[in-house]
Amino acid sequence: MYIGKAAQLSGTTIKAIRHYEDIGLLPPPQREGRYRVYSAQSVELLTFIKCAQQLGFKLKELQGILHGHHGDELPWQRANQAIAQKKHELMTQIEALQQVHAGLVAFEGSLEQAQGQCQFARLVETGTARPS
Repeated sequence: MYIGKAAQLSGTTIKAIRHYEDIGLLPPPQREGRYRVYSAQSVELLTFIKCAQQLGFKLKELQGILHGHHGDELPWQRANQAIAQKKHELMTQIEALQQVHAGLVAFEGSLEQAQGQCQFARLVETGTARPS
């Protein structure tokens, strides 16, 4: 199949496919004259790249996973290791964000308390506060 069909089936663009070839993510395709001809394995690899990018993988990371890949099988073991590492990084980020969230909640509470104290102080100053 030609590049347009490979792009359509994989959900990528022709420009992206050419870029992946340029940076070595996708092996150079066969040629029929001046046309690039892609296989089903190429479409599978393009789909893998597209999905990985949508899940937060950078092209540099994918280059590490796919380095030396020229066969029919994707390097599943390297992919699984990269996925495990990405999940670990994500959990670390989630924990850090949860700490930030807890800090914001505490800060919000202290601001509300301070605001309440300031309002009471203003009432005392104006003489409108009543003793309890």
